[in-house]
Amino acid sequence: MRQYGMLTILVAIVVTFQVLTGGRLLYPDNVAALVQQNAYVLILAIGMVMVIVAQHIDLSVGSIVACIGGYTALMITEWHWPWPLAVAAAVGVGVVIGCWQGFWIAYVGIPAFIVTLGGMLLFRGLAVLAVSQTVPVQDKGFGAIAAKSLPNALGFVGDLDGMTLLVGGVAIAGLVLSQVRTRRELIRYDLRLEPTAAFVGRLGVFSALTAYITYLLAGSTDGTPNVLVIVGALVVLYTYVMGNTVFGRHIYAMGGNLAAAKLSGVKTRRVTFLIFVNMGVLAAIAAVVTTSRAGAGVAGAGTNYELDAIAAAFIGGTAVTGGIGKITGAVIGALIMGVLNMGLSILGADAAWQQAIKGLVLIAAVAFDIVSKRLAKTETS
Repeated sequence: MRQYGMLTILVAIVVTFQVLTGGRLLYPDNVAALVQQNAYVLILAIGMVMVIVAQHIDLSVGSIVACIGGYTALMITEWHWPWPLAVAAAVGVGVVIGCWQGFWIAYVGIPAFIVTLGGMLLFRGLAVLAVSQTVPVQDKGFGAIAAKSLPNALGFVGDLDGMTLLVGGVAIAGLVLSQVRTRRELIRYDLRLEPTAAFVGRLGVFSALTAYITYLLAGSTDGTPNVLVIVGALVVLYTYVMGNTVFGRHIYAMGGNLAAAKLSGVKTRRVTFLIFVNMGVLAAIAAVVTTSRAGAGVAGAGTNYELDAIAAAFIGGTAVTGGIGKITGAVIGALIMGVLNMGLSILGADAAWQQAIKGLVLIAAVAFDIVSKRLAKTETS
């Protein structure tokens, strides 16, 4: 229950709003809209988990989204760059920004809180200078990144989109294969295993949830949103990085005990530098998605995005003290906030109430994390 507590809470929230809205929450088009509206949180939360696990924080990502998004709009509209080149340049700018902040934090030794707070002001100012007025982007290819769905190249199976069914089938197969492979590795090294019945039940539940989401998206007007493919690819990539690479293990080592990590030979400065370079790249991707969905570069874009990403990480189980956190947990945290927003919007709740409820959920999530750790220590002792 501790491991899957937040997933249980997400399901409970969905069921509650499904009842309160008379079944409107899980309308196929609403599910697709949920993904499109919260793609930026999902992308930023991936990087924020890595930052927080390493005992840092990044307050600048919202301003970076506005700055890079504004210049991306200028590249396409006023500089007449092809949109793929503009997207590549946006990611390149994200790398440069990440290097800038990572240098001050890793090699000069300025706390991340101060550097990224300065970055929040700096890049918001640059965003205002770049797009003091809204810069519309009318390029259809660029707009399709966040506003369109995968083409229905396979036709329909009854009333369901064939391409979406294929994507869902691949996702389920990948989930099953990865979990079976992980279990075999645990058996190979004689490590602790969960009971077979629990393993099969857990895998069955996750497969059923994936199949149900696939069914809903396949019944929507346009099928699978492009941003879902982007977010899915990032989640798979970074889950692998954090769990199966030296870089990922070094991040956990730094967060668990920085002094011990240094004594063990971890190049902590280099790892910290790369963490913020990576955060810059993900902020650039979020900027592209945000600008594409809005259809314009706006200086006010990205407001409070850093708070949403931090909240998603904490709600998803990332420890405030660092060293503990999963990419999948942050995804669940982002979905909890997204479902709350959509459910309250359908019910006609005021935006102020939405903010207040999200704040209460954040406090409750962190309290849940702290109480769970205390109980675990009590049981151990």
